[in-house]
Amino acid sequence: MKMTKFRWVICAMLFVATTVNYLDRQVLSLTFPDFIKPEFHWTDDNYGTITAWFSLIYAVACLFAGKFIDWMGTKKGYLWAIFVWSVGACLHAACGIATCWFVKDVNSVEALRAVQAGSATAAAIAGVSVWLFLACRAILALGEAGNFPAAIKVTAEYFPKKDRAFATSIFNSGASVGALAAPLTIPPLAKWCGWEMAFIIIGGAGFIWMFFWQWLYTKPEKSKFVNEAELEYVQQDEKAEAAGAPLPRKESADRGSGTLAASPASDEKPISFFKCFTFRQTWSFIVGKFFTDGVWWFYLFWAPAYFKELGHGPVTGMGQALIFTLYLIVTVVSIYGCKLPTIFIDKGFFGGNPYMCRMRAMLIFAFFPLAALVTQPLAGVSVWFPACLIGLAAAGHQAWSANIFSTVGDMFPKSTIASVTGMGAMAGGLGSFIIQKGAGKLFTYAETQGQAFSFLGYAGKPAGYMIVFCFCAVAYLIAWCIMKTLVPRYSPIRG
Repeated sequence: MKMTKFRWVICAMLFVATTVNYLDRQVLSLTFPDFIKPEFHWTDDNYGTITAWFSLIYAVACLFAGKFIDWMGTKKGYLWAIFVWSVGACLHAACGIATCWFVKDVNSVEALRAVQAGSATAAAIAGVSVWLFLACRAILALGEAGNFPAAIKVTAEYFPKKDRAFATSIFNSGASVGALAAPLTIPPLAKWCGWEMAFIIIGGAGFIWMFFWQWLYTKPEKSKFVNEAELEYVQQDEKAEAAGAPLPRKESADRGSGTLAASPASDEKPISFFKCFTFRQTWSFIVGKFFTDGVWWFYLFWAPAYFKELGHGPVTGMGQALIFTLYLIVTVVSIYGCKLPTIFIDKGFFGGNPYMCRMRAMLIFAFFPLAALVTQPLAGVSVWFPACLIGLAAAGHQAWSANIFSTVGDMFPKSTIASVTGMGAMAGGLGSFIIQKGAGKLFTYAETQGQAFSFLGYAGKPAGYMIVFCFCAVAYLIAWCIMKTLVPRYSPIRG
């Protein structure tokens, strides 16, 4: 019997969901410099507050989103998640009208931009609109928190151990593709249809995805699209372990390169939520996410504003080209980088030890972000240097991210994957809160101080960017050292 390949259709659905997820996040950052900031009279501190609180709410939601997915089930849980975040994305479009309701003497959206900058009315508009956008971002964050716990769980359901690292890298690349598509779609939509329609059109894509998910997804053993040959392939590891047979070399090796090391499904016992915090493996994942997720989100949220500072906003042709180039580098390098642990194993490097191969690959990825150290110095030579260097640094993050997500599958049984993934995502959100809020305050302060504020030969706002770039450059090496200390050897948790 010829094997069906429906598992890759499911992987494609996860990829699309992740792409939509990141498109929805990018609408604000790409409309902020040229539309939102002048219309609502925001400062960088205002913008930093919104992105920071989005990260914090996302963090708290992630703590419970994984448990929610485990409890609700993959199909219903994923549907609820994308419904909530799509509603939140579309609601942003109403913030302009709602601001007019609350600010005295402002009767229309057109009047918002006409208000004199620095006036009391402008301050009132900024204050009210920030709260309105925060409410919308909170709804967006609540829904988006469910994406990665659900996607990791689906991957464990539909792929054998030897394929999960590659499947994870494919759907995780949706983050890069979403960021890649964003500058080509969102600024033109905002320019020709208004920034409000950009939120509505991009946000509405999630509702289309829900229709296909409802139609296509069931667990593989119940799916009408999966034949017996494919089901046997998907469940090969459970059957082999249940029979007491050792895994083939490649499957055993891949156990340490992005796969699940769990007991057979029938023998699994759920690990309690609080007990998960007693394992070093959990804390290793938490630490890795805490130090590094905020770096990716900084690039995601602030890159358009940074290029605007260099004279090329996201609505200009050059600005779009710069952002597109940045994420093109991220997409290509990260997808191929995710194969590095498997290559190490297949070549027998480091004695073929899976954990050693993974950690060495992640160490290599941790050096990529060091490119951020020369971003600001080379910006004066050509604006293309920052685009390429930030792209290289962000590519290192995405390759790192695909592997660190897979460590949950390595170490924990299926019944606990979404919960632990949610814990790590929570830590990543907390780290991002600190970076986003700190960056916003730092940039506003540096701009007001001008030449009085300096760092490594830069003054004013460029000095602020240099400070943040320095942290982004070393965060991964710090995280890797702590993770290696917590879990020096491969050590799976049994349910």
